[in-house]
Amino acid sequence: MATFVLIHGGGDSGWSWHLLEAGLRSRGHHTLAPDLPSDNVYAGLDDYADAVVKAVGDRRDLVVVGHSYGAFTAPLVADRLPVEVLVLLAGMIPAPGERPDDWWQTTGCVQARQEAGLSGIDDPFESFYHDVPRELAEEALRRERDESPRAGREPWPLKAWPEVPTKFILCRDDRLFPAGFFRRLTRERLGIVPDEISGGHCVFLSRPDALADLLESYLKR
Repeated sequence: MATFVLIHGGGDSGWSWHLLEAGLRSRGHHTLAPDLPSDNVYAGLDDYADAVVKAVGDRRDLVVVGHSYGAFTAPLVADRLPVEVLVLLAGMIPAPGERPDDWWQTTGCVQARQEAGLSGIDDPFESFYHDVPRELAEEALRRERDESPRAGREPWPLKAWPEVPTKFILCRDDRLFPAGFFRRLTRERLGIVPDEISGGHCVFLSRPDALADLLESYLKR
């Protein structure tokens, strides 16, 4: 039995994990999906991490999962707590001193999106939620929140990646981050080969059971 600490992406909230949480709990695990203080314009990356650490309390057997922009927070949490496994789900892998606002250019993501023909997809129902049931996608959009501009301007504070076993899950049908781009970036920045799952950027809403199976498999390796 583990406690899965689920860190949402930009503009999102803990609600986005509710289907995955149900699946993990049905498998006998505990889950936490705190809201980051991202709608507070004065909140920075350390404030994001503080919110997660506070929610975790004294729980142990932790698996920390950071989705998308949540990848800037997840390693900060893993650096502070006794984490068994750190998982980035379609995560924006940060480098020391890198600002989230600069990540798109410094990683080559902008160019990769252009080359993959994805840069012109602006409709969120086609980019983020193309494989999510429409009613569920509409609810997700209704719950969308602002993102702190301060967090985007702050350099990522760690000098090195935390010494925690790290996994990366690539979503093959992601229309925000091309699969080939993440295969390269995961190798360059983490020195690992990503695991792959069918589904779009919000696979926790479109294929929560498959994602729960994959996450649970990390406990058995």
